[in-house]
Amino acid sequence: MTKETTVTATTERSGSRRARIVTAHEDPVTAKQIAESLIPDNTEEMATTVENEQVLTTITRETTGGLHATVDDYLVNLRVAAQLTNEDAKSSITTTTSTNE
Repeated sequence: MTKETTVTATTERSGSRRARIVTAHEDPVTAKQIAESLIPDNTEEMATTVENEQVLTTITRETTGGLHATVDDYLVNLRVAAQLTNEDAKSSITTTTSTNE
């Protein structure tokens, strides 16, 4: 089960847009399983790592629309991965979004 998801979006000095998505999970094993499920779908603009019970993904795109679409796709994939790692196939993802531009 995913305990919490936080999405932070910023605009870089170069003009590109960046989102950092952090999800907290029940334990490091679950976080690793979820990250391993997500990483094959990452594009060149994405990086996913695991720190303890958290999965951290950074997405960089040149346009706001491109960033929005990529984050949206990632969150759908995240929900599926969380459901597949949860015994009763129920996900409780809470999403918090903040934008700094």
